[in-house]
Amino acid sequence: MVSNPKILSASFWQKYQLYFLLIASIIIRQIPIASIPLNWLESYFHEISHGIAALITGGEIMRIQLFASGAGLCTTRGGLNFVISFFGYAGATLWGWLLFTLANSHQRTAQVFSGVMIVLLLASIVFWARDLLTIIIIACLAFMFVLTIKVRRLYYLQLLLKFFGVSILLNSLFSPTYLFDGRDVGDGAALASMTMLPELAWVLLWCVIAIAALYSLMKSNKRSYR
Repeated sequence: MVSNPKILSASFWQKYQLYFLLIASIIIRQIPIASIPLNWLESYFHEISHGIAALITGGEIMRIQLFASGAGLCTTRGGLNFVISFFGYAGATLWGWLLFTLANSHQRTAQVFSGVMIVLLLASIVFWARDLLTIIIIACLAFMFVLTIKVRRLYYLQLLLKFFGVSILLNSLFSPTYLFDGRDVGDGAALASMTMLPELAWVLLWCVIAIAALYSLMKSNKRSYR
């Protein structure tokens, strides 16, 4: 029996798609200009995770700031400081995992999730952005999701969202290591001051969570195409 080369090629791509997306994301991370929107995306999910943690624990979001460098700041009032500090990096990892998983599950699910993200980004501009640069950056991110919806084939929408998810996960894996800058500031230092665990322990925990999320996607992908 002669196998159809096109079918074999498609099957190979589906089976190893996650790894191709990982490689593409790693390469793009090394390109300064091309990596900027992805850094903004991870920074936004990091800051909005702080904000959501504040809201869930009875606090409120006062302001979200994003900077051209890819850094960000979420100012909150009230809530549980431990949960708020922890869920910056952990939340970004969860967003990346969720983005990939939902996009991979069904084309319509991917489309709906893009719509939800556009609404969340626009709400962030209206309620929490206070400076022009932050408004411009969040608007650019919203435009990215608008473009995903505008693609003619939903397959490419899924692919773009999965790429975003993988990129966010990779940033979530490497970003905590930037806390080792000798300045003793940031989420790790805040958690260290609240607990008896050093900043290193929190950084390692966030990295382990990101690795576990990636491993989960790899296992799920392997089961799907076994």
